[in-house]
Amino acid sequence: MVEEKEKKEEPIKVPEKFKKIVEEIEKMSVLDLAELVKILEKKFGVSAVAPVIAVPVAPAAGGAAPVEEKSEFTIELKEVGDKKIEVIKVVRDITEKGLKESKDLVDAVASGPQIVKEKVKKEEAEEIKKKFEAAGAKVELK
Repeated sequence: MVEEKEKKEEPIKVPEKFKKIVEEIEKMSVLDLAELVKILEKKFGVSAVAPVIAVPVAPAAGGAAPVEEKSEFTIELKEVGDKKIEVIKVVRDITEKGLKESKDLVDAVASGPQIVKEKVKKEEAEEIKKKFEAAGAKVELK
C-alpha cells in the first residue's frame, strides 16, 4: 500500500510562468486559501467545485469547497398533539390520501415518527411545517 501511495505522489511540473504564484500559495494556511478561493470566485464569477489550481496541499481543497444548501426535504411527523383531527386533515391535504390512510399514518406516530412526504422543495416544506404546527403537531424537516 505504501508503494501505491508513492506512485501517486509524482512531482507536478509547474510551468515557469506560474512558479512564483504556486510558491506563494504553498506558504499559505488553509484558512487563507479558503479566503482566496472565495475572493477569486466573486471576482471572476466562477465556482470552486473543481480544483482551481493543482497544488499538492490536500487540506486546502476540503477547506475551500463551498457548502451547498439542501434543496429537497423529507417531512417527518414526530408528535400529533391535542388536535388529532386537525392533523389528519393536514395529512389528507398534503398527501392527497383518503381519510383512513391519513388516520392510520397519524395513529402510527404513537409508535414512532412517520414520514409524511419526501423530496419536497424548501419553500413547500416550510409551508407544510407551518400547517402542522398550526394544527398542534410537531414536525421535523430532514
